[in-house]
Amino acid sequence: MSVSLVVCGLVIYVLASFAVAYISRSGESASMSEYFIGGRSMGGVLSALSYSATTYSAFMMIGLAGLTFKGGVGALGFEIVYFAGVSLVAIFGPRFWAVGKKYGFVTPYEMLGTRYGSRWVAVAAGLVSLVFLIPYSAVQLSGVGYLLSGMTGGGIPFLWGVVISTVLAIIFSYVAGIRSVVWTDSLQALMMIIASVLVCGLVLIELGGFSGLFSAIKATKPELLQVPGPGIFSFTTFLGLTIPWFFFAISNPQVSQRLYMPASLKALRRMLVIFLCFGFVYTVVSVLWGFSAFVAFPQLEKGDLATSTLLASNFVPPVLGVMVMVGILAAAVSTIDSILLTLSSVFARDVWSNVTGGASDERQLFIGKLIIPVISIVSLVFAAMEFSMIAILSVAASVGLLVTVPAIIGAFFWRRGTAAGALVSILGGVAFVVWMYLTGNKLFGLNAGVLALPVSALLFIAVSLVTKSNMKAADEFVEVSVSYKKGKLPNAMPTPAE
Repeated sequence: MSVSLVVCGLVIYVLASFAVAYISRSGESASMSEYFIGGRSMGGVLSALSYSATTYSAFMMIGLAGLTFKGGVGALGFEIVYFAGVSLVAIFGPRFWAVGKKYGFVTPYEMLGTRYGSRWVAVAAGLVSLVFLIPYSAVQLSGVGYLLSGMTGGGIPFLWGVVISTVLAIIFSYVAGIRSVVWTDSLQALMMIIASVLVCGLVLIELGGFSGLFSAIKATKPELLQVPGPGIFSFTTFLGLTIPWFFFAISNPQVSQRLYMPASLKALRRMLVIFLCFGFVYTVVSVLWGFSAFVAFPQLEKGDLATSTLLASNFVPPVLGVMVMVGILAAAVSTIDSILLTLSSVFARDVWSNVTGGASDERQLFIGKLIIPVISIVSLVFAAMEFSMIAILSVAASVGLLVTVPAIIGAFFWRRGTAAGALVSILGGVAFVVWMYLTGNKLFGLNAGVLALPVSALLFIAVSLVTKSNMKAADEFVEVSVSYKKGKLPNAMPTPAE
């Protein structure tokens, strides 16, 4: 595909996104709540489209398609487990929303600090997210690099793609905070789903429909349609990939922070329903895309190049290929700018403010904005290393975030959970994960993705049982979290700047 056509598509996308981001400005975002979670006033449709664009990033059409290309039908099972894990939003979503509205939370880790009565719990969880979400941000940047480089035959170098996506993410984050991101996310989500479904249908027709596609796979490499597949997936590998993905909705702060944003419980429920429909379609499309790339280009060496190679081929009309390219680029950028906003809010509110002994809301907002380009540059440097297999690196980043899950579950469902238990489970869990990766990621034949959660859970339970819990604070927190069931919706507690 010609470089000029790709550049033309990029220019149109950038101009349209800038216009939407600018129009989304609604006065000055002068508080942490307004800038990072939209003042808790987002409707269900906007929240759903933004949630979808943030979640279904470059991982899907590049990472999942590439994993399908290499590992076959096991990739579908891997993603279906994540899809099942979205059911956690039905359990935790209303609880997050209720306590967020009552206590004025901006970040999920601020919530943990309040529940356990310890600022150091918030600091520890915040530092974990800062460490492990940098690789995940880099994954999105790498996805854009592979996409633009592959579609232009190297005419646009990998590093240029990384830089372009980094600059766009920073600009969208600064224009109007989360409002800009939500509106551009919504535009991007619509582009993603419409273009990908249309082009996937055209490719399938070219390859002889479903029967032609799967007959070709069966004739050339039937193990792609068998479990566990051609060597990538074993049972323990599959578990190690899927367990972090199952808990993604509550372990990844850029996703769970979105649960504070809907204006009402009705908006939250609508967000979940629309997201599930979007996710099902996009999952099927991404897997079919990977299989189609295998049939069309079976000798392709790198799975992450499957999508860009297929888009640049004669199977796809150039204009439609550029549309899908823009949709994937938009998905990656939406995830990056969401992570930038989340990590900057976590650093300002959970780490910097707590370590320095507290700061005003205005000061936190200033620090949050200041740190955005720093996080971006670190992610860019990480992406420039060109680590292979986007899907696997994405999950590896999520493994580190798994260690916060016991404390999050305990916050709502175990009154006996203590600050010491939460702190030890997070720090000890991270130490265990890092040790696993440094020593070969194998213990008793199991990897960190399998062991991280049980190890951190055991630490949380054991230390909590031998330390003292603040039962009164725990009871109050739990009472607020289930208030929506009793029809007693909590009034918002204003933040200092409000």
